[in-house]
Amino acid sequence: MQALIEARHIVKSFPGVQALKGVSFDLYPGEIHGLVGENGAGKSTFIKILSGFLRPDGGEILVHDQKFHYLTPHLAQSLGIQTIYQENILVPQISVAENIFVGREITSSFGIVNHREMLSRARQIIESLGVNLPVGERVENLSVAEQQLVKIARAIAFEPKVLILDEPTAMFNVNETRMVLDLVKNLAQRGIGIIYISHRLEEVLEVASRITVLRDGYRVTCHNHKEEKVDLAALTREMAGRSVNLFQRERGFSSKEVVLEVKNLRYSPSSPPVSFMLRRGEILGIAGLVGSGRTEIFKALFGFTRSHGGEIWIRGQKVVIHSPQDAIRYGIGYITEDRQRTGLALGLSVTKNATIPSLDDHFRGLLIPLRDERKRVEEYVKNLDIKTPSLEQEVRFLSGGNQQKVILARWLLKNAEIIVFDEPTIGIDVNAKSEIHRLIADLAQRGKSIILISSENPELLALCDRILVVRHGTIVRELTGEAMNEENIISSAFGVTAGERVRQSS
Repeated sequence: MQALIEARHIVKSFPGVQALKGVSFDLYPGEIHGLVGENGAGKSTFIKILSGFLRPDGGEILVHDQKFHYLTPHLAQSLGIQTIYQENILVPQISVAENIFVGREITSSFGIVNHREMLSRARQIIESLGVNLPVGERVENLSVAEQQLVKIARAIAFEPKVLILDEPTAMFNVNETRMVLDLVKNLAQRGIGIIYISHRLEEVLEVASRITVLRDGYRVTCHNHKEEKVDLAALTREMAGRSVNLFQRERGFSSKEVVLEVKNLRYSPSSPPVSFMLRRGEILGIAGLVGSGRTEIFKALFGFTRSHGGEIWIRGQKVVIHSPQDAIRYGIGYITEDRQRTGLALGLSVTKNATIPSLDDHFRGLLIPLRDERKRVEEYVKNLDIKTPSLEQEVRFLSGGNQQKVILARWLLKNAEIIVFDEPTIGIDVNAKSEIHRLIADLAQRGKSIILISSENPELLALCDRILVVRHGTIVRELTGEAMNEENIISSAFGVTAGERVRQSS
């Protein structure tokens, strides 16, 4: 069988970094080929070369037996290659249907956009995928998971031969993940070749017939998963070059001192009231399904969105938070779930991103002493082990784990006492995830108070002193001690009672 696409000995360098060192890869019709590796292994660089957004320094690409030294985005699309990136590339202010056909709108013979036909065609595409999306709804009103489905629908509208999926389930809950995995298998059965990139290795092991492992820009191996059953431990060993031990926090320090108390907070006029407290040195977990209101509660707390009633007390003082500036002034830091869009200024340096909220604290007057600014950032780059060629490197070129550390450095520079981590390890490899976990645990040990919002139940169970489960916009259960287990988190998140669990299991 002829390969749909074949990359031979691809080489690519950036200033101070050789990202790819002779990587070869191929994909066949109807195949799901997994591509795994730690952040910085070269995965993103490789798929950007296949989709035409980067030009390789060496090697060649064969598509349907045509040989190319490089592709352009237009050429890649014309050859049937579609890429769905982890980053959001949708237009928020227009509808689902308009996003699906953006740049190639359906028009009448007079050149007028035919909105009715676009809605109809968009509905057909979405129905063919077996998902439910309101085609007339503006994308900015959709959840992150729904936006990911819009990106898949838009790619399918191009009738691709090759589909590259970069972290397709990063923001999905269990049910949504299952839907996407079934969708991917269905697309492969239609003859589409799929390159599946994910840090959720269990997903890769489930769907992929072959798995290629990258490490430090090299192709380490390519497993034929149909012939040899590869396990999770083997993949993590090959990715890291050593055995990886998942982090488990030793609980111990947590003061009785209450640093934050929230009473009857509402994040919308119709949402139920939310009350909870946070102690010094505590890691408080927030569980629940995507769309349950977890993030909305804490966006209202931080002043990203307007709260509708309730009280906020910090260290025994009642405060009013109308904006993020208010929250920052009271010692709260927020690491958002979408670091690319709302967490970082991607075109600015490591230094500038780290010092954005604290410039007024450390530097007075019209001019910023750049040497002093760099010196302060350098200390945190070293302490957090941020891997960057220089402090002036644009953060867009850092791996996901190192980008997350830059945001953490920002709040440490600001000396925030309460730090909200919203999905801190999404899109981060197993090694970097363990590093982030250690940093969070260390912050709590040093007396920082942590709120950890996560869709990964093992992450919550490994780190948290208590777990609050959110459902339909309010806290439905608090888990402590032996009650902190995955079954209780899931059943509370889905609203399943103990009696129902017994009936389901019998």
